[in-house]
Amino acid sequence: MAAMAQIGLGVLGAGIMGERLLRAAADQDAVTVVGVWDPSEAARDRLAAAMPGLPILPGAAEIIAASDCVYVASPPATHLPHARAVLAAGKALFCEKPLAVDVGAAERFVAQAASARAAVNFPFASAPAAAALAAWLAGTKPRAASIAVDFATWPRGWQSAAAGWLDGRDQGGFTREVVSHFLFLAQRLFGPLRLETAAADFPEPGRTERRIAAQLCAGEVPVSLHGGVGTTEADDSNSFTVDEMFRLRDWSIAERKRGGVTWEPDPAAIPQDRARPLVLHRQLASVAAMTRGEPHGLATLQEALDVQRAVEAILAS
Repeated sequence: MAAMAQIGLGVLGAGIMGERLLRAAADQDAVTVVGVWDPSEAARDRLAAAMPGLPILPGAAEIIAASDCVYVASPPATHLPHARAVLAAGKALFCEKPLAVDVGAAERFVAQAASARAAVNFPFASAPAAAALAAWLAGTKPRAASIAVDFATWPRGWQSAAAGWLDGRDQGGFTREVVSHFLFLAQRLFGPLRLETAAADFPEPGRTERRIAAQLCAGEVPVSLHGGVGTTEADDSNSFTVDEMFRLRDWSIAERKRGGVTWEPDPAAIPQDRARPLVLHRQLASVAAMTRGEPHGLATLQEALDVQRAVEAILAS
């Protein structure tokens, strides 16, 4: 059987997320990178130095024209303008979350793009740890779930270069950046999200939330949510727990209790620094399938919109 032709992938955004996907794309066969662009000359120069030979194109229009699929990895306020241009050109879209900084604008976009080849980058769609958790829960009737996220500082240390928008009220905050992933997972596992109560604390003028608490339902499963900054010494600590018997912690470790007492990890579990490239490779394989119009497991535009609605409702509480 002849090998499938590689998908030409263009990248808009030379920040952390763009670079991670570019590095993953360099050693797999599903896609080939046709170009990257960022409005920041410093960002372009940094990426060119880090990845010699990477094609840096002169603008977003050139990226779109050269690509079969475009990965939009720029700050959130630019997502929809780029996404509209990608779909208007008849190209496939792989977009970072959130879709937009405004729920109404995201709703209008999703309604217009309902039949487009488009998906959103929620890596739990391809994560082995999420798949292990789903397998353990198959055939059970979960009674309750909890999400906990804690940070030493916000933004996290490795995000400091993007603090201008990551710690700004319009686009940033850990609820949009981190909690959204776990809300997506809850929705995938249990069903549509419904916010019951929420509170968000913004103690520093002009900066993002420092505490959140919420009660939601995902399908028929109650979900409690807590998050805070300065609540741990770890750069990033998180857990998604179901019935105090199953959990996913620190992004990539699926665990279950033996004898109702001791947490035991999935034998295949690996830490996030090793898991991330594997997950990105799986995401890229699905991006190629989506671009060809084939079935895939990536997050849909509607799923991303539903998560965004919940996130923005929490922040507005």
